[in-house]
Amino acid sequence: MMTNMGTYDRVLRLILGAVLIGFALIAKETPHSYLGWIGVIPILTAIVNYCPLYSVLGLRTDQIK
Repeated sequence: MMTNMGTYDRVLRLILGAVLIGFALIAKETPHSYLGWIGVIPILTAIVNYCPLYSVLGLRTDQIK
């Protein structure tokens, strides 16, 4: 499988995903706490090292040193 994400991008996505899921777990009683579960998307893209949106836009962060 082709990859298009660099190490820094993957780490930032993991952190962002964890923060969003943490928000969803902490704010269970608020009306919009379900929005925190969007954090699953950046975590999954970081795990597979591929971002579909980057492909559409023609971006690659895996070549940045």
